[in-house]
Amino acid sequence: MDTKLQQAITCIEESNFEKAAVLFMEIIEEQPNDPVGYINFGNLLFHMNDMERAQRFFEKAIQLDAHAATAYYGLGNLYYEQSLYKEAQGNFQKAIEFGLAEADVYYLLGMTLQQQEHYKLALPYLLRATELAPEDTEILFQYGLSLAQIQLINDAEQIFQQVLAIQKDHSDAYYNLGVIALYREQLEKALHYFDEALRIQPEHVLALNGKKETTALLNDAK
Repeated sequence: MDTKLQQAITCIEESNFEKAAVLFMEIIEEQPNDPVGYINFGNLLFHMNDMERAQRFFEKAIQLDAHAATAYYGLGNLYYEQSLYKEAQGNFQKAIEFGLAEADVYYLLGMTLQQQEHYKLALPYLLRATELAPEDTEILFQYGLSLAQIQLINDAEQIFQQVLAIQKDHSDAYYNLGVIALYREQLEKALHYFDEALRIQPEHVLALNGKKETTALLNDAK
């Protein structure tokens, strides 16, 4: 790796963003036709929440190389953070089309579709993300949610159980298992899952509501 680039990355790791910015600008001045410098500087500006300038640098990288997958990924992230999901979706799709094959890009593409309520369309991308990062509980959890949203309840249940096998204190996984049990009218089981969610996160509002509803149904059944 280029020494100056390595120095800039070290500066970012040490949160010395100003020094990293100076180094990236020097790299761009030395290699003005190389999109990598613009992408790295765009990522830094994005990290610093300077969205407008970050966008300009990603777009400059794409002008230099229309197949710069990581530039499209950077733009996708930028739009996603601003809740511009349709624009994010298009850029993530281009990043994949031009060869980016990491879990994050599939996950975020799935999430843009979820945010647009295209739950069925989100599934293959979230599934691919779980295949690339099988231990990532956030990816697994969102895949489980998408399954639940299209009424694949048994599959969703298995995924939420997988999440808990990796991360025992995942309150949202317990909550969603509680919802599934309540849906099946398995009231004692539902109460157990809501209690587990509240043990981990006492202020979990949805679990509190679920427990309240389940308790009322149990009392009515007596």
